[in-house]
Amino acid sequence: MKSFLIYPVLFICLMMPRTTLADNTATLANIKLANTRDDLLTYFEVRNAFTDKITQAVHNGVPTTFSFYVSLYQTSDSWLDKKIAEVRAKSTVKYNSLKKEYTVSRPWKNEKPSATQSFEEAKSWMTEIDNLKIIPLENLKKGGKYQIRIKAELDKVTLPLSLHNIFFFVSFWDVKTDWYLVNFTY
Repeated sequence: MKSFLIYPVLFICLMMPRTTLADNTATLANIKLANTRDDLLTYFEVRNAFTDKITQAVHNGVPTTFSFYVSLYQTSDSWLDKKIAEVRAKSTVKYNSLKKEYTVSRPWKNEKPSATQSFEEAKSWMTEIDNLKIIPLENLKKGGKYQIRIKAELDKVTLPLSLHNIFFFVSFWDVKTDWYLVNFTY
C-alpha cells in the first residue's frame, strides 16, 4: 500500500521540468557571436550568479571574482576537434563600506575599474560580457565548421591562513555554469 502512494509522487517529481527543481543555478543566456572587420567576438550574460550568501560576502568587503572561459574548436566529422583559441576573462567586484561604493574591474576590457553606488549596476557589470575578442578572422577558414564552448565560474576566495579551517564560509562559493556550446560555419 505504501509503495502505491510513493510511485505517483516519484513520477510527478521526475516529470517536473528541471528548471523548477534548480531555479537558482547559474546559467548563461543571450549568447551571441559577432565579428568586426578583423576579429570574432562573443557576447553573453550570467544569470543567477549572485546567491544570498555571495551577496552577503560582497557587502562584507570580500572581493568576488568571476572567471569566464571561452574556447574555440575547429570541428570535423571525426571525434577529435582541434582547439584553435582559448580566452579567459575575469571580472572582480569589491565593496567599500566607507564610501558605500562598489568597484568593478574588468581587465579583459582594457579599461580602468568602474565605481557605482548601485549593487544592481555592479552585478550587471560583473555578469555581462560584451565585445570579448576570441580570434582574428584571418585564422578561420571560409566554409569551416567551428564550435564555441563557454563557461562561467565564481573563483574561490583565498582566505587568510587563520580562516582556512572555516568550511561553512567556503561551501557557498561553488557557483558555476555548465559548458554552453555554439556551432557555426564561417
